[in-house]
Amino acid sequence: MYEAKLKEMGITLPVAPKPLAAYVPAVLADRYVYTSGQIPIVDGDLKFKGRVGSDLTEAQGYEAAKICAVNCLSAIKELIGSLDNIERIVKVSGFVNSAQGFASQPKVVNGASELLGEVFGEAGRHARAAVGVSELPMNAAVEVEIIVKIK
Repeated sequence: MYEAKLKEMGITLPVAPKPLAAYVPAVLADRYVYTSGQIPIVDGDLKFKGRVGSDLTEAQGYEAAKICAVNCLSAIKELIGSLDNIERIVKVSGFVNSAQGFASQPKVVNGASELLGEVFGEAGRHARAAVGVSELPMNAAVEVEIIVKIK
């Protein structure tokens, strides 16, 4: 049902991006999957680089957050076999590489939250943090991590 919804939305899950350092893309503990932070990598390339609010627009940051969420879902699927095994999205944490004075991090991270809401419906409603930071790995615009509960 969730994978069919993604397909209906025109989204194909990529192979989860390879870790940039000494960690794994996702960990299963009890009935929860914790993803590592995912950046907006598409086909091996970082699609959105720089600070939101100076190098990039809020709208570009929103798109970057969507890509991050898709990459998180890829990491989850690789671990549990199917997104249809997800009971609910528990928490989303978003980190926005922010220009000085930029204070619309919640609107940027909505890119991830709204995608998850569209795919998972009521089960996609989640707790969240949207934080502005001064730097992210590879100068990524956004980084997102997700916690899900599985059936």
